[in-house]
Amino acid sequence: MTAARLTRIMLVDDEPDIRTVAKLALEMLGSYTVKDCASGDTALSEIKSFAPQIILLDVMMPNMDGPTTLRALRALPEAKDVPAIFMTAKVQPQEVEQYLSMGAVAVISKPFDPMTLSAQVENAWKQTGGA
Repeated sequence: MTAARLTRIMLVDDEPDIRTVAKLALEMLGSYTVKDCASGDTALSEIKSFAPQIILLDVMMPNMDGPTTLRALRALPEAKDVPAIFMTAKVQPQEVEQYLSMGAVAVISKPFDPMTLSAQVENAWKQTGGA
């Protein structure tokens, strides 16, 4: 069975500059449709209407951090099986293992390389079988 083509990505990060760079990189280099959200609350309110195939989620955000956002998304029927990738500067082996144990399919370190971001997301997507 061939994996579905990845076309829709939800990007959740509280930093406007990071959202801008990541969105441009994903749209221009990966030809993805990207919905950027400045908070976990926004992601929760947009998840149903946007229906992302994969979610890029910042770990450290005010109010609702990445792990809390992921738990809240998993409680929603429309998001319970959507693969999530954490993006963080905290990439010590024990931290990465913790993120993966929370249900993330991959961890992308910050600062990320805009030129390789699409490939990293695509690789994570392929590892999930293109759910």
